[in-house]
This record gives sequence, C-alpha cells and structure tokens, in this order.
Amino acid sequence: MSSALPARVAIVTGGTAGIGLACAQHLLASGHRVAVFSKQSSRVKRARVDLSRKFGAGNVIADAVDLRDANALKAFFERIERAWSAPDVLVCNAGFSPKDNGQRLAFDTIPLSEWNDVLAVNLTGAMLCCQLAAPSMAAKGFGRIVLIGSIAGRAMPRLAGASYVASKAALAGIAKSLVSEYSYQGVTTNTVAPGNVLTEMMAPPDSPAGQAALARIPSGRMGRPEDIAALVAFLASDHAGFINGAIIDVNGGEYLPS
Repeated sequence: MSSALPARVAIVTGGTAGIGLACAQHLLASGHRVAVFSKQSSRVKRARVDLSRKFGAGNVIADAVDLRDANALKAFFERIERAWSAPDVLVCNAGFSPKDNGQRLAFDTIPLSEWNDVLAVNLTGAMLCCQLAAPSMAAKGFGRIVLIGSIAGRAMPRLAGASYVASKAALAGIAKSLVSEYSYQGVTTNTVAPGNVLTEMMAPPDSPAGQAALARIPSGRMGRPEDIAALVAFLASDHAGFINGAIIDVNGGEYLPS
C-alpha cells in the first residue's frame, strides 16, 4: 500500500487469540488498521492492550461481540465505518469445535442445540459478516474476504465432530457465491484450510491424540498460527488480486488434494 493513501481497514473475527490474533498482527504489520472481536471480554481487553502497545492505539479497535447476535454484529461494523471506514479486508476466523473430555461426540449423540450453536458461529456468523462487508467493498472497487476453513472440512475428520466438519465444509459454498456475485467489482474471496495448528482448539502436543496428529504430518511439525497469518496477509494484499475462489491447504502435507 502506498504511504500516501489512507490505511486499509481489516476486520478479523475471533481475532483475540490463536490464528485470529496472529492474522491481526500480520495485517497491522503490513500497514492496515485492524478491528478484532470475540465474545470473551478478558481476551478482548488483553488483545487491545497488546496490539495497541505494539502497533499504536489509533490502529486498533477491539470489542466483545457475539457472532450469534446479528444486531450486535451490525453495530460493530457501523462503529468501524464511523471510526475509520467500511472494511477493505474481512477475515472470518471465529469458530469453535465442541469436545467431550477431549473427544468428539458420536454422530448419533450430537444434541440439536450443539449442532445449531456451532453452525450459528462457524457458518452463519461468517455469512452475516460477509453480508455486512461485501457490498461496501464492491462500492469501493476493492475487497479481500478470507474464510478460515479447516482440514476437517477437506479430509477424513479424525478429531472434529460432525457439526464442526459440516460448518467448515460449507464455507466453500459461501465462497463460491461471493466469487460469482462480487468478483467483477474487485472483491476476491478465498478459503484457507489449516491443518493441525498449535492453538487451544488442538489436542495437547504431548497427548496421544497430539502425537498421532504429529505422526501424520510429513513436514514433521505442527503448524503455528503465524503459518496461517502470513498467507492471510498476502491474500489481503494487492499482490493477490488474481487469486480468487481458491481453497489453500496449509497442513504440512497431511492432506494432499488430487
């Protein structure tokens, strides 16, 4: 981005920890103003302090917002537009994967409440954010939407339950729809599908499940949030304008699409 132009604005959902926080840091480092949110107030406060200290308070907004609350989401996007501008970049990262004592529930025991809650955050929340961001991006003639999927939505799921798998696989449908409707107005949409990344969602590395996951990765290590964030920052840049509708696997070779 030229220093003569206003800093572009990025919104990162679930941007207060793990992959989302790393994405926020990389986007800030590349010159964006970044707004992050999650529903956990303590994480929001910590992210606001840490990011502001490193990148300047004027470049950071952090709020507690529940993705399941459409009105709260709309108010957050309106706040960002009043403070800076409508977003140029949207990273839909927020998501969760319920476990029972570290294990996924069997398919036939998943409560409907859990199924609905996971889809409300991982899938419907992403759709609502895209609805709020894409029209203003199209009006500007520039936009970058990055959806954070998962290896669980691409390959045979080993640890994730069916609700999480379904929600991540379905992001591909949102991406296709956005590509078909907004590409001609300068908006690209891509999906990044991480493998086993060292976040609190993953099994502890020294657990049997963690060791089994490591054994499946040809690169010989777990992923780091920065591995995902570096790609997201590139996809948000001018250099990635011809990458559109892609699903990019970042998994150390654990899953190789044909």
